[in-house]
Amino acid sequence: MTAADEGRSLGELVASATAELSGLVHDEIALAKAEVRRDVRKALFGSAAGLAGALLALFAVPLFSFALAFWLRNWWGVPTAVACAVVGGLYVVIALVLFLLARAKFGGIAPPERSIKSARESAAVLSNVRPHPRTVSMDKAGSAT
Repeated sequence: MTAADEGRSLGELVASATAELSGLVHDEIALAKAEVRRDVRKALFGSAAGLAGALLALFAVPLFSFALAFWLRNWWGVPTAVACAVVGGLYVVIALVLFLLARAKFGGIAPPERSIKSARESAAVLSNVRPHPRTVSMDKAGSAT
């Protein structure tokens, strides 16, 4: 059944095609937003882990370092410098673990693959659309009908 058989004019067909194309674009944008929102959550978690590691290194290290170093000096009977070195090494290991956790979370962030794939498919379909020339029949007087 053709558009003419349905009684739809060219203007109605163009309006319908425009509305459907607009809906497709809105759906593509919504999909991209959802994928980006998911990746932002991952980035926020990774940032929080990195910030926690940095805050631990900045604020907790001096206080607990002295406490632990003096405890090690008293418990092992080692010089204060050795006890401080052991404590410093412990905090470096903890900070490395937290930074590796942050790096792993940042590594999980990927481009919005489904949106890109869907947009490429839509572009491929739309690039194959060509207007079909209308055949105009001439009557005996030479005017188009």
